Amino acid sequence: MALQGPIPVTFDMVSPHGCYVVGEVEPVKDFDASTNGRFVQARDKQTREPVWQVAVMDADPTLKPAQKTVAVKILSAVQPVPPAAVAGVPFTPVEFDGVSVTPYVNSNSNRLAYSIRVREMRPVRTGKTGGKEAAA
Repeated sequence: MALQGPIPVTFDMVSPHGCYVVGEVEPVKDFDASTNGRFVQARDKQTREPVWQVAVMDADPTLKPAQKTVAVKILSAVQPVPPAAVAGVPFTPVEFDGVSVTPYVNSNSNRLAYSIRVREMRPVRTGKTGGKEAAA
């Protein structure tokens, strides 16, 4: 099969209603290379770039509460910085570029799940509402 590895998608395909940063950007631990007392940051298998993660809340109103928050992995040589907070909003709206998903079977639920990886985190583009372009 020609489809192997991460599947490229657009941000709007993954989060059409938008999403919000609800956690800190943290390095992802390489569980195989780390030892007791020695942290080793995970690197992407294809690009060898360090892997970071941030918790985001999906704004889709149809999602169950347990499905709203997901970890997004960011491939970046330096620690990504979330966009500046928006006055009057409890969470910071964010968009991602270079999005890919990798399907896997969740061992706890035996259900299909997706790992989301991105190349860049950025502020929401102006003129967008709910993940869709605003009408002109």
